[in-house]
Amino acid sequence: MNIIQIVAIGLVSTVIMIILREERPEIAVVLSIATGALIFIFIIDKVVYVIDVLKDLSNKADLDFIYFTTILKIIGIAYVCEFGSQIAKDAGEESIATKIELAGKVMILVISIPILMALLDLIIKIMP
Repeated sequence: MNIIQIVAIGLVSTVIMIILREERPEIAVVLSIATGALIFIFIIDKVVYVIDVLKDLSNKADLDFIYFTTILKIIGIAYVCEFGSQIAKDAGEESIATKIELAGKVMILVISIPILMALLDLIIKIMP
């Protein structure tokens, strides 16, 4: 599936949601979630390809695998939180969207602690 088809699905869904939002707003939210899931299904093979390429680069550069997986987790959290936040905004729940974004930022900070600790250890070793 190329980007033109994905954008077309998004635009058609947007027009349908605008029409439905006046009559049946609950169905518009479900359509928004379904459209997001459908687009995700279409791009999942591209995401898998990127992950495989990054794994190969990580192996070639002889990087510690824990750093690679941590970075992938951080990217995944960012995407999932953005998706959830946008769905909440589509439903008119700005405050929930903001809390989803905050939770994502906190989770990213928690997951990144091992990398930060390794970086601090490296700095301490370098300093005289």
